[in-house]
Amino acid sequence: MDEARTGNTALIVIDMISTYDHEDAEQLLPAARKALPAVARLLERARERDVPVIYVNDNFGEWRSHLGEIMETALAGPHADLVEPVRPDDTSLFVVKARHSIFYETPLSHLLNQLGVGHVVLCGQLTEQCVLYSALDAHIRQLEVTIPEDAVAHIHADLADAALRMMERNMGARIASAETARL
Repeated sequence: MDEARTGNTALIVIDMISTYDHEDAEQLLPAARKALPAVARLLERARERDVPVIYVNDNFGEWRSHLGEIMETALAGPHADLVEPVRPDDTSLFVVKARHSIFYETPLSHLLNQLGVGHVVLCGQLTEQCVLYSALDAHIRQLEVTIPEDAVAHIHADLADAALRMMERNMGARIASAETARL
């Protein structure tokens, strides 16, 4: 691993700014509500410690979108209560993604390099999709990965459990809680 990247950690919040207007939303909502307090605690801890917070979020197919527009749309929707507690602050960084992995055709690798990040804490949704694929891509990039299991939401609990086991076993990810995750 690049020596310049070994010391710094970044908290990455995946797809938490959402309208929850998609096919599996009803299945996701209970897990999102359950994970929300842990995500909020992670954000608070990271901000207290000046750990970079990076939101990586779907653009919902709106290629002109940006943080302001995505936030405005999510906060105007019926599930604004799931967005408001994890709202980006003025120091947060924001990357738009179009596919499952936070790295796929985004500038995230470059940003992490610039910040000297060698360890990422991934939280958000979906455990069995975006979090899993992002953890794999982080592992491929030789980043240390931590997944706070209480700060990730899923559609299918059985697949989420399997995904957490795969991340731990196959990618060397540390599975922790929001309270014990190293920031």
